Amino acid sequence: MVEMNRQWRLARRPARDVTPDCFEWVEDPIEPLEAGQVRVRNHWLSLDPYMRGRMDEARSYAPPQALGEVMQGGTAGEVVESRHADFKAGDEVVGQLGWQAYANAPARELRRIDTRRVPMQAWLGAVGMPGVTAWYGVNDILSPQPGQTLVVSAASGAVGSVVGQLARAKGARVVGIGGGTEKCRIVVGEFGFDACVDYKAGNLAGDLDRALDGARIDRLFENVGGVCLDACLARMNTFGRIAVCGLISGYNGEPIALGNVRSILVNRLQVQGFIISDHMDRWAPALAELAELAATGRLRWRETVAEGLERAPEAFIGLLKGRNLGKQLVRI
Repeated sequence: MVEMNRQWRLARRPARDVTPDCFEWVEDPIEPLEAGQVRVRNHWLSLDPYMRGRMDEARSYAPPQALGEVMQGGTAGEVVESRHADFKAGDEVVGQLGWQAYANAPARELRRIDTRRVPMQAWLGAVGMPGVTAWYGVNDILSPQPGQTLVVSAASGAVGSVVGQLARAKGARVVGIGGGTEKCRIVVGEFGFDACVDYKAGNLAGDLDRALDGARIDRLFENVGGVCLDACLARMNTFGRIAVCGLISGYNGEPIALGNVRSILVNRLQVQGFIISDHMDRWAPALAELAELAATGRLRWRETVAEGLERAPEAFIGLLKGRNLGKQLVRI
């Protein structure tokens, strides 16, 4: 009996918001394994905001997701068959294998993981691409110093929560911006931020001033854009630094209007956008440090888990609307 694979493919490009009919559910026989390939049964799928940008045809840092092809995405799973000497059945691996139950992949596209001290799914979150993104932004761009004030938007998310913990370990005072009182409570109570501002409360400027407690912002890790970024630009310190990791407020085509862009000149700000896939040479040291922090309990994280591959589109739409807390995953 031929075993079947289950996949989500991109059926159409969203006009604005992502809707369920953007995706197509397909069940096909698993393709034969070729020489040099490894077959992986995916146990976990990572859902991330960058996927929204790739659903469009607009020019970006990566080619757009092709119509009719399996949706792109990071996965963690187990090798079930191998035709490459470096991998054997039972090895646990991560890779970019997409929204599907099984995948045949070249061995070079997989990375073996150790789940004895760090859970498999964490290699897609705090000890995966989001964690490395946070690590690079904090260490190689912002470099916060003891006593400085660092602000991070989307503070309860997979990237922002790690940013705050790494910056606090360096002695910075960390203020988060989050969406909702419960998220802000967790940002302070579990992730150890000094303060968190609920931008949904309707008084972002005043609440941010109170959280800053008379200080100005020395370092900003930006995940959102829009009103959050604009409010922070108005409160930046001279020679401050901004790491722009994401602009999720504009991912559905909304304009990202900034009224305080003059601050970049007046305060002589260093503003740097970055994509973590451009810095593969930094992944090894980042993962080593993050794994050790996670294994010893010095790095904490939250997960929102959708049960079953069938729920991936619903979970992805929820992610884009801010319904997740921490890392959004699908347990396949």
